[in-house]
Amino acid sequence: MRLLRAATHKRMPWKNGGGETVEIAVFPGDAGLGDFDWRISMATVASDGPFSLFEGVDRTLTILSGAGMALAIDGAPAVHLDPSSEPLTFPADVPVAARLADGPITDLNVMTRRGRFTHRVVRLEGGEVQILSLAGRHNVLLACDGGVSVVVDGCQIKLEMQDALLLDDETSLGLLGTGKTILIIVDSA
Repeated sequence: MRLLRAATHKRMPWKNGGGETVEIAVFPGDAGLGDFDWRISMATVASDGPFSLFEGVDRTLTILSGAGMALAIDGAPAVHLDPSSEPLTFPADVPVAARLADGPITDLNVMTRRGRFTHRVVRLEGGEVQILSLAGRHNVLLACDGGVSVVVDGCQIKLEMQDALLLDDETSLGLLGTGKTILIIVDSA
């Protein structure tokens, strides 16, 4: 189990140079943009433009804040995403053009190397206590807005906004809080 505080997330330029990304977690830990097996990051998108291409990678995009954006993926009609939309999964090695709806947005990107890992992204709403059984090889909880408390093996951990908790292998936990949380499950392919 590793607590990843928002203040320690790594900031770096986008692969295409069009903005900045905040890397929350990457595997292996010393991997760069060209050789990761899986990667979780956030980005603020402030202008329309193309997405970076990642050969052999699958991506799931979730809008965290802002009015949203439309994505034209590999020439298909554009899909509109906003903070209420379900996470959208698509190949990261096809052309994707983004058009903002009304001003900047912040998004969450989860990427896995095809043939090595797969992933799922699940939104969890705050409020009542939730008991979760996690079966992924790597499980990441990300506090999106407001705080959330996680109870693992009798230990309570408080996650503030944009903090993450990385849990390897199967585990059970309790989730308490009023904020929205995103669960990212990464499994071997």
